[in-house]
Amino acid sequence: MSDGRTQPTAGLPHSIEQAVAEIDEMLAAADQALDGAYPGERTGRQPVHTAYVPADRFHPELGADWGQQARQALTDCASSPAEFGAAMGLPEDIAATVRDRVVAKLSSEPVEDLRLDFEDGYKPASDDGTGEDTDAVVAARNLAAAAAAGSAPPFTGIRCKSLEAPTRLRAIRTVSLFLGELLARGPLPAGFVLTLPKVTSADQVRAMVLLCDRLEQAFGLPEGSLRFEIQAETPQLILGPDGSATIARCVHAGGQRLVGVHYGTYDYAAALGIAGEFQRLDHPAADHARAVIQVAAAGTGVRLSDGSSNVLPTGSPAAVIAAWREHSRLVRRSLERGFYQGWDLHPAQLASRYAATYGFFLAGVARACDRLRSYAMSAASGTLEEPATARALAGFLLRGLDCGALGEAHVIERCGQDRTGLSALRDARR
Repeated sequence: MSDGRTQPTAGLPHSIEQAVAEIDEMLAAADQALDGAYPGERTGRQPVHTAYVPADRFHPELGADWGQQARQALTDCASSPAEFGAAMGLPEDIAATVRDRVVAKLSSEPVEDLRLDFEDGYKPASDDGTGEDTDAVVAARNLAAAAAAGSAPPFTGIRCKSLEAPTRLRAIRTVSLFLGELLARGPLPAGFVLTLPKVTSADQVRAMVLLCDRLEQAFGLPEGSLRFEIQAETPQLILGPDGSATIARCVHAGGQRLVGVHYGTYDYAAALGIAGEFQRLDHPAADHARAVIQVAAAGTGVRLSDGSSNVLPTGSPAAVIAAWREHSRLVRRSLERGFYQGWDLHPAQLASRYAATYGFFLAGVARACDRLRSYAMSAASGTLEEPATARALAGFLLRGLDCGALGEAHVIERCGQDRTGLSALRDARR
């Protein structure tokens, strides 16, 4: 991190020079702690969604199947740009462009991040647990086959059960069996992550760090290979018994292994006693929890994901369109609040996920490019603007490029920066 000095101490009174040295020494530990705890945003691509699939239902072509089902839903319920725009709540001037790009995405990379679920979405375990043992091994074989065939999404992983006492051994056993089978058939897939649900304390995060250490030792993986995300589904994670934000302790307890925090819509709402009818992503209680999580994770490199909508696009065309309209609204709302990822539970939700996401970036690309070009010109002319402006604008454009919403040639022409330049601007430290 730059120390921010623009002038040397030469020419200052001796006592002031001495104060500079003393203050540097006084704050050295705090400077080091700040750099260590808040290294800045994590570099590289963040997926725009995570698709949760019961582990026992996964097969190597699942991603392609989801894409085909989503395209069929568009054909059946929103075959024209006008119908598509109305269903997804898009302005008329971008509806056709968004639809074309969504269809292309559903054909080339329908699922960006896939989580094989051994928790709430998974079938009940058999009494002796052997059913989950078998499913863990089979799911690992299928993921290895998908990775070898090139059909696996760019980001994958599994969600185990929680580390609470009743499910602790089951969680550890499933992760161990899965990884053992997966690694026996090939390398750890790039972008692989473990998901730990229902976290209630920083001690559980530290336990997950320890588990990753031991799994790497057991299977001969390089140190730091295994990373995990936690799910914010419990009130205890937002506010601890001492009145502190437990999530902040968790974020820092995870170190470099913790890469994400995912909000759990329904478990969290239920734990607060909110009636089922009102458990939704835009409930004020959800907004409060996400705001606390967002502040706790800011600057740490831990990425955030919003939760899911259980209003699924199924049934009659009218029902599908109503679900798409609601899902699109919620996705846009999350994007506007700085949550660039969310959960999807049904293939047809991919259509509204990408429609809302692409619409968000397409609606903002012109302003972002123009502002970034103006920033570069003002910097060259000696006019001072906040570097945070450039970081935020560059990050916006890179996210749009990563997910397929924006075309690189258009961005370069309009703002004068290619991916390398945008990455340098986004990753610059203050």
